[in-house]
Amino acid sequence: MLNEFKEFIAKGNVMDLAVGVIIGGAFALITKSLVDDIIMPIVGAIFGGLDFSNYFVGLSGGVTAGTLDAAKEQGAVLAYGSFITVIVNFIIIAFIIFMLVRYVNRVKANMEEPEAPAEPEATPADIQLLTEIRDALKK
Repeated sequence: MLNEFKEFIAKGNVMDLAVGVIIGGAFALITKSLVDDIIMPIVGAIFGGLDFSNYFVGLSGGVTAGTLDAAKEQGAVLAYGSFITVIVNFIIIAFIIFMLVRYVNRVKANMEEPEAPAEPEATPADIQLLTEIRDALKK
């Protein structure tokens, strides 16, 4: 059983998946920082200094805090500002993945050799004979 497990782990697909997950996690951190630290402050400045990370609605009457972290300590909150940030993050990641897949598909298409046109099949002898007879009768 141990040998089968080693064989399973050593397969190329499993290793590719592991590398993809690790790189994806690192990429997610980069994208989160891009959205949180660069894009959302710019969007907030365009819309009059809004800070989306602190947009929330208190779900209990005791929530009176002005920041999301303090409000979470007071009770249940609906943090829709964080949700907006996550949606922007998702759209950026989805667009980048789309561009990568598009690029890979284009590279694959360029690497494939165009198929040579197929030669027409030889006409069977009986068909050739009938064609010759027809042509002779026309004359």
